[in-house]
Amino acid sequence: QVQLVESGGGLVQPGGSLRLSCAASGSIFSIYAMGWYRQAPGKQRELVATITSGGMTNYADSVKGRFTISRGNAKNTVDLQMNSLKPEDTAVYYCNADLLSGLRRSYWGQGTQVTVSS
Repeated sequence: QVQLVESGGGLVQPGGSLRLSCAASGSIFSIYAMGWYRQAPGKQRELVATITSGGMTNYADSVKGRFTISRGNAKNTVDLQMNSLKPEDTAVYYCNADLLSGLRRSYWGQGTQVTVSS
């Protein structure tokens, strides 16, 4: 059984920063990529940033220059440093992992709320 657990969400003022972390655990043979997606009320889930096992990153245009995705210090972890946050960044942020555990498939965390408001 694979689990993804996010942490680090919360309430922050516009212009502030937050750091999200995600840890994958369970019977994991290999992780191909991990990433963050978000879903705001009334909107579809959208990609925020991804990072491959080789370190290649991809960002949504809306977060380029403000967010940084990186592999965490611990094995099977990924972090998202979010700076210069805007009210439009308010959403539930979900961790995603493309990994091999018996079969290769995509796994999702439960989500963590990020609210940017004064």
